[in-house]
Amino acid sequence: MTAELVRGQNHPLPQTRLEIRVSAGHPIVAGATLGDEQGTVRGTEWVAHPAAPQLPGIDVSRQAAADHRLAVDLGAVPEAVHRVNVLLALPTGVGGPTRFGAMPAPFVAVTGLDGTEVASYTITDLDSESAVVALELYRRQGAWKVRAVGQGYAGGLAAMLHDQGLPEAAALAARINE
Repeated sequence: MTAELVRGQNHPLPQTRLEIRVSAGHPIVAGATLGDEQGTVRGTEWVAHPAAPQLPGIDVSRQAAADHRLAVDLGAVPEAVHRVNVLLALPTGVGGPTRFGAMPAPFVAVTGLDGTEVASYTITDLDSESAVVALELYRRQGAWKVRAVGQGYAGGLAAMLHDQGLPEAAALAARINE
């Protein structure tokens, strides 16, 4: 049975090999950041995005699209990683919406490799934000869980990456937006 999450709610993950499916109605950029116990992204090598789509245990889409699938193998992420944040951002300069409030609410589902849905989350109440942390997969006492986050950033991708402690946030956001 699928858990339909609301903002802040969490749910245990029954397996470590998963797929994250994103449906947004308009092209978006999907990615993931790896965080330590405090949630800090230690460097650009801890960010998977279209120009650098693979990290240990994470594989993201190489382009902006309305639908994305991210492959996740939590058993393959480094031991220092305690959080995997799934992020969504609106591409800049392509003529689409410039804020999430101008489009249908994005929908994110966590599924097993067989397509069975484990948890889902519709990200509501977004307005001026152009980047959002959709979900957080986190390690707690040796087990992995998913949390519906829905934290939006009107300052875009640079503000979101900066909030996660990445010193090179503005430069990386510019590379991703290219």
